[in-house]
Amino acid sequence: MNFPARATVAQYCGRVRFGVLGPLTVWREDGVPVTPQGADLRSLLAVLLANEGVAVPVERLIADLWPDSLPAHPTNALQVRVSRLRRLLGSSTIELTGAGYRLDTPADTIDAIRFQQLLSEARNVHDPLPRRHLLSEGLALWRGDALMEFADEAFAQPTAERLGQLRLLAVEELVETRLDLGEHSGLVAELAGWIHRYPHRERLRAAHVRALYRDGRQGDALASYAAFRRALAEEHGLDPSPELIALQHAILTRDPTLDTPPSRLRTNLPAQVTALIGRDRMITDVAEVVRNARLVTLTGPGGVGKTRLGFAVADLLADAFSDGMWLVELAGTRSGDEIAEAVMRVFGLRENTMLGGLPPAAPTAHVERLSAFLRDRSVLLLLDNCEHATEPVAGLVRTLLAAAPGLKVLATSRAPLDIPGEILQAVPSLDLPEVGAEADKVRQSSAVRLFSTRAVEARSTFTVDSSNAGEVADLVRSLDGLPLALELAAAKMRALGLPELVARLDDRFHLLSGGNHGAPARQRTLPALLDWSWELLTEPERIVLRRLAVLDGGSLEAVEEICSDETIDRRDVAAILARLVDRSMVVVSESCRYGLLMTVAAYARTRLAEAKETDTFRGKHARYYVDLAEELAPGLFGPRQRSSLERLDVEVGNFHSALATTADDSASDIALRLLDALTWYLLLRGRVQQAARWARRALAAPGAASQMLYARAKCWQTGLAILLDSEPDRASHTRTALAQFDDAGDLTGLSMAQWFLGYVLLHAGDVDVSEDLTEKSSAGFRSLGDAWGMAVCASLRAHHAILRGDRTSAAVAAEEALAGFRGLGDRGGELLTIYPRAVLAEYGGDHVAAERLHRDGLALADQLGMWAEAADRHSGLGKLALTRQDYDVARKHFEAARKLAADHSFKPAEAIAMTGLGQICLRTGDLAAAEKLLREVEVWFGRGGHAQQHSIVLAELNLIARLRDERQGLAPRPDNPDTSVGVVHERLYGG
Repeated sequence: MNFPARATVAQYCGRVRFGVLGPLTVWREDGVPVTPQGADLRSLLAVLLANEGVAVPVERLIADLWPDSLPAHPTNALQVRVSRLRRLLGSSTIELTGAGYRLDTPADTIDAIRFQQLLSEARNVHDPLPRRHLLSEGLALWRGDALMEFADEAFAQPTAERLGQLRLLAVEELVETRLDLGEHSGLVAELAGWIHRYPHRERLRAAHVRALYRDGRQGDALASYAAFRRALAEEHGLDPSPELIALQHAILTRDPTLDTPPSRLRTNLPAQVTALIGRDRMITDVAEVVRNARLVTLTGPGGVGKTRLGFAVADLLADAFSDGMWLVELAGTRSGDEIAEAVMRVFGLRENTMLGGLPPAAPTAHVERLSAFLRDRSVLLLLDNCEHATEPVAGLVRTLLAAAPGLKVLATSRAPLDIPGEILQAVPSLDLPEVGAEADKVRQSSAVRLFSTRAVEARSTFTVDSSNAGEVADLVRSLDGLPLALELAAAKMRALGLPELVARLDDRFHLLSGGNHGAPARQRTLPALLDWSWELLTEPERIVLRRLAVLDGGSLEAVEEICSDETIDRRDVAAILARLVDRSMVVVSESCRYGLLMTVAAYARTRLAEAKETDTFRGKHARYYVDLAEELAPGLFGPRQRSSLERLDVEVGNFHSALATTADDSASDIALRLLDALTWYLLLRGRVQQAARWARRALAAPGAASQMLYARAKCWQTGLAILLDSEPDRASHTRTALAQFDDAGDLTGLSMAQWFLGYVLLHAGDVDVSEDLTEKSSAGFRSLGDAWGMAVCASLRAHHAILRGDRTSAAVAAEEALAGFRGLGDRGGELLTIYPRAVLAEYGGDHVAAERLHRDGLALADQLGMWAEAADRHSGLGKLALTRQDYDVARKHFEAARKLAADHSFKPAEAIAMTGLGQICLRTGDLAAAEKLLREVEVWFGRGGHAQQHSIVLAELNLIARLRDERQGLAPRPDNPDTSVGVVHERLYGG
């Protein structure tokens, strides 16, 4: 791949790995190749890698890189190459020492060094099983001949020859190790390829002859020996070694020493057919815990991959247990005796058989026999699926651990065993891509990597790219990153395309009912998996679990209130919930919110419907969250603003569900209450489109509603439509909306509506109507004694005064608003005073104070999550930078403002930012780009009534036209007196 401009590999990917055992390759930490493309850089990197961290003198580097003809200035040319390579790999990766240049990178990041380390480790291990593992790991690093693309280069040949010889030695040692383990059958075919490539390699030939003989093919073994002897004589005039001749004699006489060695099987763990994806870090972490503990239990929901993780951990610990690692499947067992018998079967033990060579004096209990058998052994016992019989499993494990000091237990269970010394390791779902992430980020998610790997197995042409990354991300999030669900979904790619698969996820239990025929019955389908979990629950646990499906997560108080009734006492809910958490059916966050994975929630909803409780508990949920919204809403207007915003943030999903319930169930009054309580919150968070959708849905809800609630909702909806630029006849719709209050008797609601509509009309450019509504609102708030209302109206009056050019009134109103908000402790309200105060400072020539105000406002907006205000503050900073002709800084701020405004559907702020960007383009000479931006906003400002901002844009467009005429040598056109730059700037900024 090509590197982005000015980006280094180190910045782009973190830790870098290098490969010379095959084509020269550089990988990011996540496995993506990022090899330099230029031949000159590749040659330099190859020379440094071939020297394996040893400094290469400058003179030798030059000779290696230019063996035939030197450049005019070889030292300078080398420095240029080194500099370019440093930019790609990171400046600290290539070190210049007194001895020359060297690659300064950890040894294990270079595959050739890692291979040699593994070979050395294997030669120091006497046990053939771990030796085989080390040799296999080392040989798996080879992707072809070492430094293969530099085979003709003198610098590469010694290193390539040495590494090639080491590779052959490793192959021979691995073959002999596998023969020691009795794996002759699988070796015959593999060895045929090696002896064809290296026909004179005697150790390989001896291994081939031995493997054929042990496979029952004495004649083929002798034929292989004869072929080797004949080729050696014809080509070199030599005889086989005495050792190989002795092997032929042993075959002829059927020497019993050639027989297969006794089985050294130390495990019954099944070989894994597919790779375990996304668990590398957890495998090593859990293995370290197992090394230091006697009992480790992997917990998590069904389908999360506890068993596969257990296998991988055991495989990593293969050399730590001299008497092996043994899997005991407990899914079909119930009683203590059945569990003990399952363990005994694994070890080949039977009742009343000999213990230590002596017959028992009397029948022995299962647990005693196991204790005696394990007492002096070093064993890892993997107990799989303990959740349905935790008490008898716990009893057996407690006894065995006390009796056998060399025993360790790794258990998988959806619930803890709850015995002393148990270390719990929760197995989470695979990590999910963030919402809106780019395709590269989506591909890095372990959930996506698993799905895409399995999807390619089903449909070879599938790949995750920019065209489908969003759909893939939606799919893996919908399936909670559960490995089983992802694998079942990927298998459906054989018959369905990705869009069809995503579209059918609402019916996931029918869709994912196709089985994985190699798995246990309970893991072949998603419904079977969840049925298994459901059957393990008590009746009270089932009741609470199915009722939890109406929540999008919730506090303990919310769960207690919503899930209790005459069948489940509220006081019992916490204990039941704790058991469901232990059984991995309920997820609890660090902030103590309880919820369900989406897949579990979908299953629980079907159980709720079967119990005919859906309407009842959706209704309870809606009423609870409407009350909560109304309880939290007043906190948005004072010192509790930040905490209220944060509490409302975490409950947005529940509020949305409550609105859906009330809108569907003829509960118009409750739907409108919810809208009225939450609209200001949504506006503070910049979620204008979401607020507009909620308003449409609440106002469309069937059922009778009070005139007061309807009037408030109608005014919210009208103001939101103006903000979204979807209301062409603003003044008329504003009058119609406010007329709904005529008979409502709601001065509080009317005053708030007048202020809000005045606020949005100011941003839309209808200043006269905005002033009139602000005066009416201010009078209403004053009669109510509403300090917040009086402060917010004062902030609007400051805006109006600035637009009229009345700086004195603007300053008085801004200070009144600031004092009011500070008296209330409303930091968000203070933000509304930043613009007039900053503009006044700018008018007075104090640009430093203006910038400080905008920066303080931006920090506060970021802190509170008020993104529309953040966009305005970015534009304010952009204007100041534009004034001092710092165009790079101005562009940065205007781009940030434009993105924030577009992301949160705040059209006025977006238009202001686009105007600033157009002005930058004009002042830097890009007339075409300037005109394109300014034409777009001119249409919007012209339609909206933003007279002064419209004048600025027209002036800039007029200047563009004059400059274009000058470039073309045309006569200057007369200024329009209303749009000349000088007139407009004097009118707006006082000259």
